[in-house]
Amino acid sequence: MSRDLTPGFAAALAAQDLRPVIFFEGEFASGLVRIWSGLGTIDWDGKIWTGAGSLLGLGSIEEAEQVVASGTSISLSGVPLEMVALAIDEARQGLPGRVWLGLLTEERGLIADPVQAFTGRLDVPEITDDAQSCTVTISYESRLIDLNTARSWRYTHESQQALHPGDMGFAFVTSIQDREITWGRG
Repeated sequence: MSRDLTPGFAAALAAQDLRPVIFFEGEFASGLVRIWSGLGTIDWDGKIWTGAGSLLGLGSIEEAEQVVASGTSISLSGVPLEMVALAIDEARQGLPGRVWLGLLTEERGLIADPVQAFTGRLDVPEITDDAQSCTVTISYESRLIDLNTARSWRYTHESQQALHPGDMGFAFVTSIQDREITWGRG
């Protein structure tokens, strides 16, 4: 898939010493969460991103020539136990999440315009807790997954009333469905 890369980003990809970083933005019940795979905070795109360091993990991101519904996962390891309950309470299925791939300069400055690598909607959070550590993994699915979901809405008066009470747009559909209409005969 072709992407619009800035000249600085394209040159950094060709460099011998590559310094990739990941940016994640996810919407939760209390608002947006913005984290990146470095340390400290960074200002990018007019937003402040909180560093998660090596604690941030990203699942595989697949691109194919076919139209396929794929997903990925974002994980945080070493999460304090009080944050686990927050992750469970704040996650809402269907809320958007985005991942960008960025590159750093030798001076640890961000090269302009990281590339958006994935956009999807929150599927399910999973928490793995053992005696050593706790990991929160949140799965995101592509919007194409909706193509596999059957729609319950039909072109009937009843469905239209459920969506827009009082609208009479489909009131006579059943009366004309078996009617023979002569068209174009004079």
